[in-house]
This record gives sequence, structure tokens and C-alpha cells, in this order.
Amino acid sequence: MTDTSEPNNEILLEMRDVRIDGYSDRSWHQIIKGVDLTLRRGEILGLIGESGAGKSTLGKAAMGYTQPGCKLTGGSIMFDGIDLVKARDSEKRALWGTRIAYVAQSAAASFNPAHRLIDQTVEAANRRHIRPDAESRADAVELYRALQLPDPETIGSRYPHQVSGGQLQRVMTAMAMSPRPDLIIFDEPTTALDVTTQVEVLAAMRNIVEEFNTAAIYITHDLAVVAQMADVIKVLRYGEEVEQAPTRQMLTEPKEAYTKSLWSVRALEKPEVKGEDIVLSINNVDAAYGDVKVLFDVSMSIPRGRTVAVVGESGSGKSTTARVITGLLPPSAGEVLFNGEPLPAALKDRSKEQLQQIQMIYQMADTAMNPRQTVEDIIGRPLEFYLGLKGKAREERILELLDMIELDESFMDRLPSELSGGQKQRICIARALAARPDVIICDEVTSALDQIVQEGILQLLLRLQKKYNITYLFITHDIATVKAISDEIVVMLEGEVVEQGLKSEILSPPYPDYTKLLLSSVPEMDPDWLTNLLEHRDD
Repeated sequence: MTDTSEPNNEILLEMRDVRIDGYSDRSWHQIIKGVDLTLRRGEILGLIGESGAGKSTLGKAAMGYTQPGCKLTGGSIMFDGIDLVKARDSEKRALWGTRIAYVAQSAAASFNPAHRLIDQTVEAANRRHIRPDAESRADAVELYRALQLPDPETIGSRYPHQVSGGQLQRVMTAMAMSPRPDLIIFDEPTTALDVTTQVEVLAAMRNIVEEFNTAAIYITHDLAVVAQMADVIKVLRYGEEVEQAPTRQMLTEPKEAYTKSLWSVRALEKPEVKGEDIVLSINNVDAAYGDVKVLFDVSMSIPRGRTVAVVGESGSGKSTTARVITGLLPPSAGEVLFNGEPLPAALKDRSKEQLQQIQMIYQMADTAMNPRQTVEDIIGRPLEFYLGLKGKAREERILELLDMIELDESFMDRLPSELSGGQKQRICIARALAARPDVIICDEVTSALDQIVQEGILQLLLRLQKKYNITYLFITHDIATVKAISDEIVVMLEGEVVEQGLKSEILSPPYPDYTKLLLSSVPEMDPDWLTNLLEHRDD
């Protein structure tokens, strides 16, 4: 990590007494309550805190930007001598994408689906004539390679929908790095990445920052990740600073009780229970996107009332398997059985009852909700469609579901744009629960949530499972989540199942090589963990 003690380490960004209000429930509320922030060139500041703490709002304010429904009500923001509070919109737009770059939490909602990836990667560099187009494209390929993207020479010719969520997140990181900005705001940039890829991406991000003396704000809820990236950690809660300290000091000697509570979460680990009653079977399934085959003879069985975790790298076929189960991608071979009966391959051929029994919670909450519908409409729709609830009965059930996901009735009339990333994902969970399904497919449902809320959501899912005998197929790259919630584990690699069995069997040595790689790539709360891991792998 960068040594920020050198006297010539000049201040790039200085924010003083920043106050931001947000509009909800027909009135304005303070969401950032007088926060200070100082960032030097080449320094990485980690921003952590619960969902709704104001991390992303403060990160965007560092660009002189507030999202719709928010307004800056006080304070100063100085970027390299430029007053971003007083600067005209045209002046700020000249900085955005070139001198100040932003890597969003949801890459899927940030790309233009009609343009190829490489065209979007080099757009900012070309628009400001930083280098000739041919050089920008060659540089983009090198960035793809540094970020461990497959086929770096050709992946840029694909469109956003033709790559996985984790791959798209890395392309977005390359797009931010392309113009070599002075400041990069990383807003949860590795939440969509599997652990093995995350290691390489974190290393590449850190190396770019060091090589070009770039300053960065790294927003995350993952304490082990921020330990690898940040020189200094600032903890936020309810829009206020809790405490700030150099990373090593913060990890070993946090002063505030709230920070100590963050450090102690995720002790949850349910005992496994073997299941014999198979509710869902995937038998010898092949699947393809166009002419590209992506699943090869995939088989797995999901016992009723149990949780099967599917783990593997980005692009291993985890989410594609879920698409086959739900009928979104008909298989080219094999079949899916529900309660012993074959399900129609295509979604359009399934009955309402079949659709109701298998629900899915998607990885990208931003793209899974209609931005023009309120929370009440989003949760209420399956209640009407599947259960016929209307009027007072519908409203009461929505309130029950909100309470289950730890939100209150004030969220009823909010739009998705008025929610934090974690709040959006919780609404998606409530929508799936509304149908009262037998099986819920959870596709990285906790990746956007801070660790305190993650634990609450996992405990909620376990309580619901125990009460209603719900079956979960839990797709994740988070080994801590696997330990917390699963009974059985399926390991996938390059579209094939390479190992499956009870949790205790899969997580106990000796490991097959790929499972060993997955487990060794889980970040630890040690600032030297990433450096030591990379050195060990190079030996």
C-alpha cells in the first residue's frame, strides 16, 4: 500500500462539512450530516458502513455530483484547486470520465446495450483526445489482460449481454482506467466477482493506482477487501463519520463500539442436514447461447427444504443453470424435473402454478426492477398475480413482507432510484417471497449487502426455510455465505459440475485442485494477505 506519510504527497481532494439531503416520503431528509474527507495523490481511502450509511452518496459527491432526489445543502468540495460546489455543469462534465472516473456497483445498468464493449471502453479517452483511437484500443486490450478477462484481444467486440456480470464489472473498471484519471471512485466494484477473479482484479486496481499515482475512494461493505486496498479507512453510519484511522490501526484497534461490531459479524454457520426428498432435479443438461455451448452434461439434485450452494468462477455456468431451471434458456439436451415431473423447457409453456413454485432473485437488483414502479407495486404484483390479493389484504401482506426484510412502511411509495443497493436487493427478496414458492433460486443475492445486513438476510432466509420448508438453490462466490447457509455444495468450472456433496465433505481436505484454489482465494482481515498470496502463487 502507498506510504502517505511523505511530505510531498499533495492533497488532491478536500471535502469539508459536506451535507446532502434526500427527498422521500414527500419531504427532504438529511442523509450526509457534515462529513469531512481528505485524499492525497496515490492514496486509497476505504469507505465502509451499513447499507444506507451514505457511502455511495458521499463517493458521488466527491465528483461534485448528487443523484436525482438528492441535493447538496452545505460544505465545500475542492478537487485539485477546483471548487466543485461552485463549478458549472459544463466544467464538471469536462472532468467526469477523464480526470475523475467512477466504477459503479451495477455494471449491467451502466453500459449501453447497443454498443460493443471496446467502443464504450475507449469513449472517454477518445472524446478528450487523450491519445489516438488505435492506441486507445490497444491500451484497452492491455487493460482487459491486466484485469484477467478471457480472450482480451476479442472480448471487446462483444455486446454487454454477451458477457457475465463479473466480466462486465471488469470491463467497466478498464473503461474507468482508460483515460488515466487523477481520481477513481470504486463503488463496490468486486461484488459481482468470484473470489479467484477478485484477487486478480484487486491486484490490478492497486497496481494501477500505484503506477500512475492515482487517488482512489474505495466503497465497500467487504472488510477483508478494504483491508487489501485502503491506506486509510473511514467508517460511516447514518450519514455521519463514526471514526477514521490508518488501515492497520483500524483493523487492530478500532475505537468505537459500532466499528467493533462490524469486525465481529458473520459468525453464522448452520449445521448441514442431509435431504432425501428431491424436489428439483437437473438431468444431463446441455445449453448454449447461439452457437456457443456453455453447459455440458450438468446434473444436480436439490432436496426439499434444504439449501444447495452452487459455487464457481464467473462464467462457470452457475447463472446459466438457473436460467435453464426457470425456463429462460431452454436446454439443448437433458431435462429439469420438479416433484418428479418434467418441466416444459420454455417459460412460455409453463402453467401459472409451475411459475409460482420456482421463483428467482437476480444478481443485479438495478436491472431486475421497473424503475417507474414503487416498492408497493413491485411487491404487490406477484401477490395479485399468484394469490389474487387486492385492497387491504394486499397492503397488509406487503407490510408483512417489508417487515420480514427489515424495512418499514415508509418504503411503500419509494422508487428504486430512492433506494440504496442493499435496499434494492431486499425488495427483490420480498418480491420472490410474495409468491410463496417451493423453490427460490438466489443468484448472488447478498453480494450487494453490507456484512451486518448480509447476516440478517441469511438468518431471515433460514427462518423462512424452517417455517415454510422452502428449498434454496444458492448461487454465490462468497465462501462465508456457503458456510453460513448451505447443506450441500455443487462446484462448477467451465460449464461442468466438477464436485458435489455435503458441505462437510466439500469443505474438508484433501481438496481437488480447483476447490483448493477457490478456498485459498477468500480474502482475510489482514492487510498483507493479498501481497503474500500473490507472492506465494508466483513462487
